[in-house]
Amino acid sequence: MGERAFWVSAPGEGEIRPTTLPAPGPDDVVVRTLYSGVSRGTETLVFRGGVPASQHTAMRAPFQDGDFPAPVKYGYLAVGVVEHGPAALRGRAVFCLHPHQTRFVVPAAAVTPLPADVPPARAVLAGTVETAVNALWDAAPLVGDRIAVVGGGMVGASVAALLAGFPGVRVQLVDVDPDRAATAAALGVGFATPQDAAGDCDLVVHASATDAGLARSLELLGDEGEVVELSWYGDRAVRVPLGEAFHSRRLTVRASQVGRVAPARRGRRDYSDRMALALRLLADPRFDALVTAECPFDGLPALLPRLESGELRALCVRVTYE
Repeated sequence: MGERAFWVSAPGEGEIRPTTLPAPGPDDVVVRTLYSGVSRGTETLVFRGGVPASQHTAMRAPFQDGDFPAPVKYGYLAVGVVEHGPAALRGRAVFCLHPHQTRFVVPAAAVTPLPADVPPARAVLAGTVETAVNALWDAAPLVGDRIAVVGGGMVGASVAALLAGFPGVRVQLVDVDPDRAATAAALGVGFATPQDAAGDCDLVVHASATDAGLARSLELLGDEGEVVELSWYGDRAVRVPLGEAFHSRRLTVRASQVGRVAPARRGRRDYSDRMALALRLLADPRFDALVTAECPFDGLPALLPRLESGELRALCVRVTYE
């Protein structure tokens, strides 16, 4: 069974390589890929070779081949149809944390069937919405909170979309790109540039992966407020402004990362529960606003340099497969 997969062949370079699928075992499924999604922040960091050596093990994707920095087959937003496997899954559309590849074999337990009201083309966002779910389990927003989400990329926009459903909250999506105002409007939340953002926030979720974004997040907090940090900076050093009023105002910066279920739910939810919830949330058509570009599978080697350089300002790029 000869198939093809996208590899980062060297930092800043990608290629499509042939791959041979293993024979499926009795508890495996064979999935024909319909769509995959490019997780812009993490995948462009991997593409440029920016995963620090200390994080090579922690940052491995579930079905990654190769090792950082390269050559490596990386990715985790795949949607396809089960062609072979247990009867209950055959013919079902499923989501899997798998790299960009035309077909793949994984244990049946590694795929999550899509709810009937979630179209496969939207389901490529499942991994990103799962990150947003985990972030809000960490952040624990309250009714009536004043909240800013700094950074209007895939993750920040997903967090804002979920926050829009909290009663009485003031939610602003904050981004340097004024074009993100249209995204915010589609999600049903407010928008502001960093200089115009409303302050006195109870909670700020930071997802811009920039020093300036983190500094502005701290400025937007009210006394004893908290920044939940979702950005991952890879091998870049980050300047955090912990002087001035940081201590006198008793501010907090706290990390949230999807690799582990948030402590607030870890005793009662596992990874499969969290993923199933993310997929149920994707029944909401507002999330279509996060898919802003499409690319054929064979176009991935040309796409990643454009994303990494900033030439292409897309949120989620949906990859299509024939």
